[in-house]
Amino acid sequence: MKKQESQVVHKTTIGGQSILEGIMMKGPRKSCTVVRKPDGTLAIRDEQTTPLKEKYPIAGVPVIRGFVMMVQSLIEGFQAIEYSSQFLEEEDEEQPSRLEQWLIDKIGAGAIESALYFLSVVLGVGLAIGLFIILPAFAITFLPDSVPHLGANLIEGVLRIVIFIAYMVIMGMIPDMRRTFRYHGAEHKTIYCYEKGLELTTEHVREQPREHPRCGTSFLFVIMIISILVFSVVTAESRLVQLLLRVVLLPVVIGLSYEVNRFAGRHDGVLSSILRWPGMMLQHITVLEPDDSMIEVAIVSLQHVIPENRQEDKW
Repeated sequence: MKKQESQVVHKTTIGGQSILEGIMMKGPRKSCTVVRKPDGTLAIRDEQTTPLKEKYPIAGVPVIRGFVMMVQSLIEGFQAIEYSSQFLEEEDEEQPSRLEQWLIDKIGAGAIESALYFLSVVLGVGLAIGLFIILPAFAITFLPDSVPHLGANLIEGVLRIVIFIAYMVIMGMIPDMRRTFRYHGAEHKTIYCYEKGLELTTEHVREQPREHPRCGTSFLFVIMIISILVFSVVTAESRLVQLLLRVVLLPVVIGLSYEVNRFAGRHDGVLSSILRWPGMMLQHITVLEPDDSMIEVAIVSLQHVIPENRQEDKW
C-alpha cells in the first residue's frame, strides 16, 4: 500500500460520493452525477459550481470550513441520490391515491417533492445525531456516579465507535448498499489512477488500491476520535446539559476533524500515516471491489470535472 501511495504525483481535491447505481464527482468548479440506468445506458448530469469561500470568505476560515463543507456535502449527496432514484423506479408506477392526488392538486407536485426532500435531509441528519451522539451519551447515564468524567467520556467514545462500525457492517449486508460500497471502490480507484497520472482506462483503474487516504469514511472515523478529546475537555454537572453540549459542539468537532483529515491527506510522513491508519482499516468495510461497469461510471464522472488547469484541483 505504501509503495502504491508513493507513486501519486498529483494529489487532487476532486472527490466523489457513491450513490444508487452511480457516482457523483465534484471538482473545483464542476460536479457530475453519472447513473447506470436499468437498460445499461448512462444518465449524466453536469453542473457548474462556485466554491463557497468565493461567495462567503468565512467559509474558507479553518475549522469553520470543515463544518460548511460537511453540510454542503450532505446536501449535494441527497440531491445526487434524488437524481439517481428517478431512474430506478418501476416503469409501471401505481396511480396516486385520492389523498395524494388532492395534495398534488392543492399544493403542486413540485412543492410536495421539495417538502419530502427537506424532510429526508432532516431525518437523515437527525438519525445520525441520535444514533452516534445522543444514544452513546444516554447510555453512560447508567454508569455509577463514582465513575470520573474522563472515564465516562472514554466509554462513551468507544461505544460511539462500536455503534458506528456495527452500523456500517449492517449496511454492508443490504444488497443495494453493498453495490453502493462497490461504486465507492470504483470512485477511489479512479481518483487514484488520475492522481498517478495514468490514462483513465478500465485496465489502469482496476489495478489501483480501493482504500484512499482522503476518503469520507476516514473523515467520519476521525470525527469519532476528535469527539472523545473535545468532550473530555468540556464538562457539566448536569447529564442533560452534557447531552446538549454534545449537540452544540458538534460543528466544532466536525471542523477540527476536517483540519486533522486535511493535514493527514496533504502529508506522507509517519504522523499522517498514523492518523490515516484507522480510517484506512475501516474502508475494508465500506469500500468494496467494483466490476468494470462500475469503473466505467467512475471514469465518465471524473472526466467531466477535471479542470483544464491541473493546478486548480491540486490538494
